[in-house]
Amino acid sequence: MTDVRERLLKAWRGEIEARYVYDVLARREGDTRRAEILRRIAEAEAVHRQRLEGRMTALGIPIPDERSVRISPWLRLQARLAPVERLLRAREAAEDDEVLGVYGTPTGDAETDELLRSIRKDERSHSRAINDMAKTPSSGDVADAELSTDSRLQRILSRERWHRSGGSWVSDAIYGANDGLAAVFGIVAGVSGATGASSFVLTAGLSGAIASALSMGVGAWLAARSQSEIAEANLEMERRELEEHPAEEKEELSLFYQLKGLTPQEADELVEKLARNPESMLRMLAAEELGGLEQGGNPWRSALAGFVSTGVGAMVPVIPFFFLHGFTAVVWAFAISLVAHFAVGAAKSLFTLRAWWSSGLEMTAAGVLVGGVTYALGIVFEVTT
Repeated sequence: MTDVRERLLKAWRGEIEARYVYDVLARREGDTRRAEILRRIAEAEAVHRQRLEGRMTALGIPIPDERSVRISPWLRLQARLAPVERLLRAREAAEDDEVLGVYGTPTGDAETDELLRSIRKDERSHSRAINDMAKTPSSGDVADAELSTDSRLQRILSRERWHRSGGSWVSDAIYGANDGLAAVFGIVAGVSGATGASSFVLTAGLSGAIASALSMGVGAWLAARSQSEIAEANLEMERRELEEHPAEEKEELSLFYQLKGLTPQEADELVEKLARNPESMLRMLAAEELGGLEQGGNPWRSALAGFVSTGVGAMVPVIPFFFLHGFTAVVWAFAISLVAHFAVGAAKSLFTLRAWWSSGLEMTAAGVLVGGVTYALGIVFEVTT
């Protein structure tokens, strides 16, 4: 009976957590079709919970207060900030783990086992649906009627984009802080070793912080601007080819689909449907020939995020030298820099979905390596001059 109780409670808590994540993702998803799928999965998790509660009541197992299920602050942040496709991959893995660990082994109670088997089937279908969504890009730019032939064709037509980082300004800011912190920490450590933590450290640190921030801001602006210009130029070239040689472009797209496994007749029929909407045809050609037309985003927002975040990260190792001097300043600079390294590493896990402590420790170890090596080189440089 204890095993039955623990298994039901574990499944019950898992359904509440899963529903929370899918609800948040549904609100974030800009594509209406994908958002509706996520809402339906969330509703299905709620139904699973009700069925589990029904079995718990029949067995006389008290149903805990829903508020007793603690959704970790880290999971809440990930659900709101991490790239949707990456989160879908994580949920797919979680669904597979639940099928094996919670629903996959017998409890010894026949009715409970039958209930868990039934839910297990649903969880497997959720896993397949999530897998398809993680592979299938949003269809806002393509008429639904033209791409609704069946799910198999949608998977063939789609370009896998789950591995992309998501490109939000929050992730840009975190990676900018990472670059600024690491670069200037190395400068401060090296100059401290070479000069015995003299006033030159403050000058070098400030110069490095300003240079890093400006470099990152300008680089982010140029990168976003260039990516947008390239995407626009490629799209315009593809549009001109479609207008001047429509038959050749249709044949080319049909060949792409045949290489993916469609018969010539199926590929030709699909291309004919796409050709009814020139913009849909254009975007599908661009997706096949160019691998998509991902825009670079707002260059000014990218520049501001890169400049500010890099500057903030770069100033961390410099701060102690405004108030302290000598070896004491060096110790404080190392201490707060390593704490900042851990914090930045942990924050990166919001987007990589790694364990926060593992990502933080990895970043801290990198900071120790950079600071230690540059400080040692600085001492050697001082001795040899």
